[in-house]
Amino acid sequence: MADEREVLRADVLYGIPHGFLTGLGHTGEPDPSLLVPGGQLVLAKQVHSAKAIAVEGRFPSDARPEVDGLVTKTPGLVLGIVTADCAPVLFADRGAGVIGAAHAGWRGAHYGVLEATVRKMEELGANRANIHAAIGPTIAEENYEVGLDFYEQFEERHADFFRRGRPGKWHFNLPAYVVRRLESLNLRQIDDLALDTYGDPKRFHSYRRATHQNAAADGRQFSLIGLPA
Repeated sequence: MADEREVLRADVLYGIPHGFLTGLGHTGEPDPSLLVPGGQLVLAKQVHSAKAIAVEGRFPSDARPEVDGLVTKTPGLVLGIVTADCAPVLFADRGAGVIGAAHAGWRGAHYGVLEATVRKMEELGANRANIHAAIGPTIAEENYEVGLDFYEQFEERHADFFRRGRPGKWHFNLPAYVVRRLESLNLRQIDDLALDTYGDPKRFHSYRRATHQNAAADGRQFSLIGLPA
């Protein structure tokens, strides 16, 4: 059966092999050759951390590091992130030939995974003033209802990312929060595709939507970025 997943692109990453895949079609790992002929797919064991590492090759599936940011300058590698409401963020410094990918849920974003990913890119020779970043499909504010325990994880200066909802509830704007964190890094350009995972069941998996519908919540979509071999 052919892989039916749609591949969405970001204008800011034009010329860099990349794609935000929809959740349709096969549920397994995508073929990295979709982006880079003969490419090797590199995945981590994502744990909602603020950790990022530089990689030079793929990891065995049973020995993937527990990190949420991957960077490389090795041709032929395709970095992959899996999400189902969290923000997938892809990075590239074209001139330096350095790319990155980050899994930015609220915890990872709040505690610094985006900053850690950019720092690792700089260690490989990237210049943050030349880095372009794209945010893929992410749960939208209107569908991200949270309680007081969540709200209290943030400081008063973050209040503009919350909108009052039902009594004792708020709606959190994760994409806007990720944009703000990226803006603070003074990158070259940032693009949010503004695609809502929860509100588009025909294209995207959503952990929260599945939970609300008492359905299986193990679906994920992949976001990929690579360097030609």
